Amino acid sequence: MLRLHLHLLSDSTGETLENIAKAALAQYDDVETVRHFWPMVRTETHLDRILQEIAQNPGLVIFTLVNPVTRAALESRCKALGLPTVAPLDPVNDALSILLGQQAKARPGRQHALDAAYFARVDAIQFTIAHDDGIAHEEWEEADILLAGVSRSSKTPTSIYLANRGYKTANIPIVVESPPPRSLFTLRNPLVVGLTTSTDRLIQIRRNRLLSLNQATETNYVDQDAVAREIAYARRMFADNGWPVIDVTRRSIEETAAAIISLVNERRGTAARNTD
Repeated sequence: MLRLHLHLLSDSTGETLENIAKAALAQYDDVETVRHFWPMVRTETHLDRILQEIAQNPGLVIFTLVNPVTRAALESRCKALGLPTVAPLDPVNDALSILLGQQAKARPGRQHALDAAYFARVDAIQFTIAHDDGIAHEEWEEADILLAGVSRSSKTPTSIYLANRGYKTANIPIVVESPPPRSLFTLRNPLVVGLTTSTDRLIQIRRNRLLSLNQATETNYVDQDAVAREIAYARRMFADNGWPVIDVTRRSIEETAAAIISLVNERRGTAARNTD
C-alpha cells in the first residue's frame, strides 16, 4: 500500500480541484491518500502557513490559483522543496485564450458568482426539498423531472443531486397498496423517469436501513417475494406509461443523474426540432 500526501490549493471553494483529484485517483489501486485541502487561498500570508504544512508532509501539490503573485510564490517554494506542482486548468485556459483571442480575467471564484443561474439552482433545491416522497403532487407540473420508484431506490439522493445541477425534481414512491395520484399520469412538462433495481440489492439496502433504525428485519419490507412483486408492479407501471427506466443496481448517484440529464437533453432536442 503506497501512501501519498495530496495538497489541494484553491483561491475559491476548491470544488473543481476535489473533483479532478477524485477522478484521477480512481484510476489507481492500493494507494492510501492523505488529502490536505486548502480553499480560499488568496494572500501570501495564508500561503506561508500552508507551505509549512506542505514541507512537513511532502507530496503532490495541485492548485487552481489565478493570482500571478500567489501562484509564483507557491511554484517557487515547491520547486525549492523538490515537490511537483500541477495546475490542471492551465491547458484549458491556454486553449480558450487562443480560440477566443483574449486572456483569462484571473478573477477567483467567478464561477460561483451570484448570477441568474445561481438563483435558479437555489430555486431548484428549494422546490426539490419541498416535493420529496410524493409531497405536494398538485405542483408536479412545475418540475423539470419526476422520479418514480419503490422505496429505497435512491430517488431522494438523486433528486438532490439533480437539484444542485439546477433541475427542479420531484419524486414519488411506488407502493402496491397505495396507487399514486392520477395527476402522475397526465403530466406534460416534467420528464417522468422510473428507477428500478435488483431484488437482492434492494433487500440488502432495506435491511441495512432497518438495522440502523433498530427495527425488526423480518417483515414484508425485506421479504424476497414481496419485494419482487413491488419491483414488478413498478416496472409494469413504467412500461404502461412509456416512461424511460434506469436500473440503479450498479450505478452511483452521479451516474444515474448523468443518465437522466442525458434523457432531458434528448427530449429538449427533439422538442426543438419539432418546432423548427
